[in-house]
Amino acid sequence: MTNWKVILGIAKTHLLTKMKSTVTASLGVTFGIGAYITLVSFMTGLNGMLDDLVLNQTPHIHMYNEIEPSSEQPISLYKKFDGGLNVVHSIKPKQGQLKIHNALPILHYLKDQENVKGATPQLRSQIFYLSGSIELGGNLVGIDIMEEVRLSNIQDNIIEGSPEALKNTDNGILLGSGLAKKMSLSVGNRIQISTVKGIVFPLKIVGIYQSGIAEIDNVQSFANLKTVQRIQGEAENYITDINIKLYDIAEAVPMARQLEKQFKIKATDINEANAQFETGSNIRNIITYAVSITLLIVAGFGIYNILNMLIYEKMKDIAILKATGFSGKDVQLIFMSQAMIIGVAGGIIGLIIGFFLSRVIDNIPFETEALPTISTFPVNYNPGYYVIGIVFALISTFIAGYLPSNKARKIDPVRIIRGT
Repeated sequence: MTNWKVILGIAKTHLLTKMKSTVTASLGVTFGIGAYITLVSFMTGLNGMLDDLVLNQTPHIHMYNEIEPSSEQPISLYKKFDGGLNVVHSIKPKQGQLKIHNALPILHYLKDQENVKGATPQLRSQIFYLSGSIELGGNLVGIDIMEEVRLSNIQDNIIEGSPEALKNTDNGILLGSGLAKKMSLSVGNRIQISTVKGIVFPLKIVGIYQSGIAEIDNVQSFANLKTVQRIQGEAENYITDINIKLYDIAEAVPMARQLEKQFKIKATDINEANAQFETGSNIRNIITYAVSITLLIVAGFGIYNILNMLIYEKMKDIAILKATGFSGKDVQLIFMSQAMIIGVAGGIIGLIIGFFLSRVIDNIPFETEALPTISTFPVNYNPGYYVIGIVFALISTFIAGYLPSNKARKIDPVRIIRGT
């Protein structure tokens, strides 16, 4: 039976008598794990911030009427030309309505679905912003502001004013921050907007909206849905877009295809709308994990080299242990115990250092006009990363200890004592 008390005692003695080698091996694990925790926490936090910046402003499914050429041209319907090759040049898009037919029944249908968290109507309108002699083109989006607050992060992007102020003001507008800056306007001021038909409406600025994407903030503003319907001179069922949020984003793709077939309307899922961004996000994650794992592997090789040298230095000790009755297995367990002690001690200290460095990064000021809701660098404190770190430390030290200790198990004590 293995006497673990004796084995651990000898392992402890070896580690303490070769303190320099022990500390060096432990530091290899410590800095490897510490660097891994710091890097993966910061990079995944940064990736999460970038993902939220785009994806939180994108519905899981966006329904709208798309302008496109007719798939079947009139000449194809003329029986005289059946079976012939018909070539039509300069095809023009077919005339169609921007509004969604039966939008209100569709909304009621969507809200009754178990996998749908919410569905919000929108009315997008092309307008001109007027302020004195300034006239800027853009768009005004009519929304149900409180539903948008429930389903998205729109409230985080309102840098002045509040969602409630828009809800309680019939002629209110959340003006894009780029527009407010260009026209020197602030909350409480009035702005006139003009429709493409030349009809002018005055609106009161109840808030400033900043998404962090300049192309949006320079042209887009929000108002109550009923306000935009009144500006357009349309009825309460006039809706151009429906945004859908699901409980499970994985269901977005099949549900979008189902809605297209069911209601004969364009339905764009979040993957299709952000294909390029998703690719970039995946590449960033691959790079993050590749670099992190490389750090851990390098630390493992360092431990292996140090333990290997330690065994060669302890050849006479190994011979004496075997000569006094220790089996090859006992000798192997002694050196394996040393490796695991180094792994546990170095791994735990590495986790502490990684957490400390993550906290330091988390408190570094990071202020930019493009991201009004971010005040410090983003850090992800996912406990899973700490579990991965300590597990990898134990596995790497186990492997690094097993290979040289296996050599020690096979050493012939007679040859060492003879000096051959």
